[in-house]
Amino acid sequence: MSIDKFFARIPKFQSANSSSQNSPLFRENVNHPENPPNNDEQSQEVDVNSLKADPAKRLAILKYHPNHRDTVRRAYIQKGPCQPRNHNFPQTEMSGALRRFNFKWFNNYPDWLEYSVSSDAAFCLPCYLFKDEDVHQRGGDVFSSRGFRSWNKKDRFGIHVGGPNSDHYKAKKKCEDLMRQSQSIQVALDKQSSQAKMEYRIRLIASIKVVRFLLGQGMAFRGHDEGISSSNRGNFLELLRYHTEICDEDVATVLRKAPKNNQLTSPAVQKEIIRACAIETAKVIIKDLNGDYFSVLVDESRDVSCKEQMALVLRYVDRRGFVMERFIGILHVRDTSASSLKESIASLLAQHSLSMSYIRGQCYDGASNMQGQFNGLKALIQRENRSAHSVHCFSHQLQLTLVGISKKCDEVAGVVNLVSAVLNVVGASFKRRDELRDAQILKVQKALEVGDLQTGRGQNQELGLARPSDTRWGSHFKSFVNFILLFDSIIDVLDIVGTDAESSDERWKARGFLDACLKFEFVFMLHFMKNILSITNELNAALQRKEQDIVNAMLLVGVAKKRLQTTRDTGWDSLIDDVLAFCIKHDIEIPRFDSFYVFRGKSRRKVAEYTVLHHYRVEVFYKVIDWQLQELNSRFNEVTSDLLHGMVCLSPSQSFANFDIEKIMRLATLYPDDFTEYDLVELRCQLENYIVDVGSEDIRFSSLNGIGDLSKKLVETKKHLVYSHVYRLIRFSLLLPVATASVERAFSAMKFIKTDLRNRMEDGFLNDCLITFKERDVFVCISDDDIMTTFQNMKTRRGQLD
Repeated sequence: MSIDKFFARIPKFQSANSSSQNSPLFRENVNHPENPPNNDEQSQEVDVNSLKADPAKRLAILKYHPNHRDTVRRAYIQKGPCQPRNHNFPQTEMSGALRRFNFKWFNNYPDWLEYSVSSDAAFCLPCYLFKDEDVHQRGGDVFSSRGFRSWNKKDRFGIHVGGPNSDHYKAKKKCEDLMRQSQSIQVALDKQSSQAKMEYRIRLIASIKVVRFLLGQGMAFRGHDEGISSSNRGNFLELLRYHTEICDEDVATVLRKAPKNNQLTSPAVQKEIIRACAIETAKVIIKDLNGDYFSVLVDESRDVSCKEQMALVLRYVDRRGFVMERFIGILHVRDTSASSLKESIASLLAQHSLSMSYIRGQCYDGASNMQGQFNGLKALIQRENRSAHSVHCFSHQLQLTLVGISKKCDEVAGVVNLVSAVLNVVGASFKRRDELRDAQILKVQKALEVGDLQTGRGQNQELGLARPSDTRWGSHFKSFVNFILLFDSIIDVLDIVGTDAESSDERWKARGFLDACLKFEFVFMLHFMKNILSITNELNAALQRKEQDIVNAMLLVGVAKKRLQTTRDTGWDSLIDDVLAFCIKHDIEIPRFDSFYVFRGKSRRKVAEYTVLHHYRVEVFYKVIDWQLQELNSRFNEVTSDLLHGMVCLSPSQSFANFDIEKIMRLATLYPDDFTEYDLVELRCQLENYIVDVGSEDIRFSSLNGIGDLSKKLVETKKHLVYSHVYRLIRFSLLLPVATASVERAFSAMKFIKTDLRNRMEDGFLNDCLITFKERDVFVCISDDDIMTTFQNMKTRRGQLD
């Protein structure tokens, strides 16, 4: 995409009327550093992105160095009070009645009231920020440090506020004075003339456009030498120069004559704009979530600088009934224990004012710290939230089935290891790769001359030998297919290496691989595993679609099992025909099927009591498929649970053929926090009317294929309002994740952004770049004015205007 087209695609929206300072993203708070600030290290800056979200866990302001206190205060003021409106506030017995915090109090005191999830207590943000040691607010230290918990005495909030001369008002006035300092961008703009404001806006919009382009492409910003005399000052400055050249003359003049102390091009300004872009992107995602229930997809991976990073993806159903999976952040975790990961997830959700009580699904891989039955991450979350049902990543389970087969069958392990070893030898140097290409081109030319191949657009493309990954068994299918298609070329390269290699070890290794590849056993296993992996590869690809629901995923698993059973019953003849044809074409010796089988690696005098045909058909073909089916049945055991049975009954497939009210009612009981006894009575009545309505009366529901289509159609026809309890169950069914593919895609993007040349990226900078890059479809729809408004409301740092 050209730069001009990218700039032209960015929509022009009106400026936001409301300040983005009230956005949930300005209430972001992540884990505080383990060690408090050292008062002796005056030059050390405070990382405002590492301030605690929970008011009860914050470090006292007086414990910060005096030079850093205003920076911390300003950061907290911009983020706003911590107000988790969606939290499931616990009840406490007071004066013989159950009482709890009322989220409506946030509306009464929006600018100062805070709530601590960990301590179930209310706090005052201005009093926390500006409480001196010799000053005591009304009620002592309750609202500033200890926390208020007397929910039956809500009038204490008004008493705490007091009159114009109260300590609370004094603290609030100090907050306002701090934000009105002369170094504030907004104040500086107010003091300038209209012409200066217009020129400032032009420069800021130009920098925003350049930042947006670089973020969308995942490119680096800084250059090795950004001096004026440098021939390449880095992507940001070079792109800004190019943008200046193609602008109108008036705009170009403003950009060229920008004051040296207000060019808006310094690294600090770039990072602030990037941060504003990430905030606006996350704000749109949280707005689309609309305070509804969601599921979490979590995984860990190590980046290029050997830091353990935890990525979090939200899965939810939007207002139109569509299933969405959105990446909302990545965190560097120093401790990968389950309790530490749980705290990190809670902190990341708190940044966006999301509560863990609204989680209705979890999806992890098979790591013990995630899936542990007693102390794993899923168990810790389920102790607090009974409705947060967990699903083992289907793609990971499918991978484990193939790993299990390779451990049980020596023949399978042998062909996998041999293919990997041969590809390592053939692709070990550029010279061997060139030899492989030359051999492939020669084979294609000969085939075209004799008419074995047809010419045409997209045909006879050069094939690569991608090495299979131990952690991604789906990659073996492509490796096996290409190995078969390039078999002649691979044999030619092994022959050349076995003859011309400089090292004797390389020559003997190549000759050994060449001899093994020209064996009937290898050819048989290569074709056999290609057929097996073709079935599981389709399943693996289907499981990784974002909109996939768990009911359809289990149906796909059933389809894969049926295909494997069909292959076992009728697939032997076609397989052996392909193997024999391949051996004849490549002059590979075919054993006599009626002779006794000789075990490889043993004396030929020790033969088996069965024939060669029996070995390959019974001991290999039947046994491997039986093991595969057995592994699939044991791994994918969700089909036996009431959870999945109830969801299957909600499916509209075959005109609601599986509809069963009793099973659906049992499904509702698995969400005790969402369905009271009265709701269950209403649900049964709604189900009786619902099946008559959508099952037979309304023809618009007659051709639906899955729960996802049903959700969209209910919203489209407004029936989700009529059958609200039924629609809630349908949403819960869609919320259960199938695979952590979205998290894996986030890690792929992380490797693209944080490279060897950018391995010193700060964690916050990486998170901001990753959000905008991964969710670029959301990012591209955000207006420049919204980003500019957010940027202007953010903290002004010393030296920001260069």
